[in-house]
Amino acid sequence: MEAMYYPTGGGPQPVYVPDTSIVIEGAVSRLVEEGRIRGRIVIHRAVLMELEHQANMGKAVGFAGLAEIKRLRELAMKGLIEVEVAGEPPRWSDVRYAASGSIDALIREYAYEIGATLITADRVQALVAEAMGVSVIYIPPRKEHRLRIEEFFDENTMSVHLKEGVVPMAKKGTPGNWRLVPIGDKPLSRQELEEIARNVIEAAKMSPEGFIESDRKGSTIIQLANYRVVITRPPFSSGWEITAVRPIKKLKLSDYNLPPKVLRRLDERAEGILIAGAPGMGKTTFAQALAEYYAEKGKIVKTIESPRDMRLPPIVTQYSKTYASSGELHDILLLSRPDYTVFDELRTDEDFKLYIDLRLAGIGMIGVVHATTPIDAVQRFLHRTDIGVLPSIIDTVIFIEYGKVSTIYTLNMTVKLPTGLREAELARPVVEVRDFLTGELAYEIYTFGEQTVIVPVKGLRGTAGLEEKLRRYIQRILPGAEIELRDHTAIVSIPRPMARLAAKKMKKLRKLEQKFGINIRLNLIG
Repeated sequence: MEAMYYPTGGGPQPVYVPDTSIVIEGAVSRLVEEGRIRGRIVIHRAVLMELEHQANMGKAVGFAGLAEIKRLRELAMKGLIEVEVAGEPPRWSDVRYAASGSIDALIREYAYEIGATLITADRVQALVAEAMGVSVIYIPPRKEHRLRIEEFFDENTMSVHLKEGVVPMAKKGTPGNWRLVPIGDKPLSRQELEEIARNVIEAAKMSPEGFIESDRKGSTIIQLANYRVVITRPPFSSGWEITAVRPIKKLKLSDYNLPPKVLRRLDERAEGILIAGAPGMGKTTFAQALAEYYAEKGKIVKTIESPRDMRLPPIVTQYSKTYASSGELHDILLLSRPDYTVFDELRTDEDFKLYIDLRLAGIGMIGVVHATTPIDAVQRFLHRTDIGVLPSIIDTVIFIEYGKVSTIYTLNMTVKLPTGLREAELARPVVEVRDFLTGELAYEIYTFGEQTVIVPVKGLRGTAGLEEKLRRYIQRILPGAEIELRDHTAIVSIPRPMARLAAKKMKKLRKLEQKFGINIRLNLIG
């Protein structure tokens, strides 16, 4: 859309007053370079103080605005315009609460008093100034914006890594099968990185698909269409750095070639789903495919993300964790009652608590969590909830490895004698973790004394592997000990002079009993 002008008068030398929004966008220098404005540009002191405050807070918009004023000074040196700083300095309270409109009002009133033309990228500011009779140049967001970060990507690029003083690098390939390669022949300067960062911020502000998810001191996180961009700068990082990530391919659930048995599980019974895997293995891609699958099935699906980088159809509402508290998200989701909520990613205690509360309220939950093994993902819930409700919170664990579904576990509660224990009076509630496709019991979770333990049942049934593991552990505690496994009892043979050492180490040996679900018996030799 072309810039809209609201002229109310003229003079031999027009005077323009830009507000903070247009300075941050970098549009004033562009108007000068294009020859669309000439004359005197007055920078209100409130603009400088607000930009200074933002820059001191480490926010990228502050640096972008100060860079724009520097460009205007350079254009003035070329004789294209005149630039001056004027206006009464605002109070610091006005600067701190600029979002409420106090700074905009100061700049607007100043333009009215001196009969200048206000330049703004804020639609509300333009309408209020027009209502006051102020001449306004309103620059709306452009439909097209050349994104410089795109120049570093090709069809095989997963992510781009730019750092000052370093040659640009890119990860090329697919999740779990990529290589880091240089994509330039000379190191990037700080100025180049600042320009790229400013370009991305402008694009995020102009595009309806752009969001500045977080702008903290030293870092900025931006979601712009398919790109997730993380900008860090000193003092938070040792130098300016920009990391941009883009999904290589958008997959549907059918692309994973899941067995019909798994699809029936997802359709009929799975309502507390954990999608686990190491970083970069494709967890979010699978969660995205699953969310779209449920949406196509006529389910109401919502997401909680930070940043919002899933590419989903408009019928799926995506909430940002950055812009709302856990309490607000909790209330909204309970009141709107979606069939499924995708939580990408679970990191903090508040995240896990929100997932647990919503699941126990009856909302289907799909959580994405970093884990090196499927059982590690379950373990992260153990100290956050009671073992008795664990299967009600998590009923299905899907482990993603190298972009594919490698393991599916299901959880259910039963009362029995845990594997490896012999006395009948030791029967207790046990959470069974089974391989969904084979039905094989993989782990048992139960309380032993005051501790909750996860016992690998596969290891107990294959005693050769367990015996080797026990040997390594016990010999660290009692060097030189001989270990023999007999019917879930580890017989530890040690020389009689080591009896006193064994007594001191008994607490550690008892912990091994709990860890492996076996009994340890000492046998003194000599």
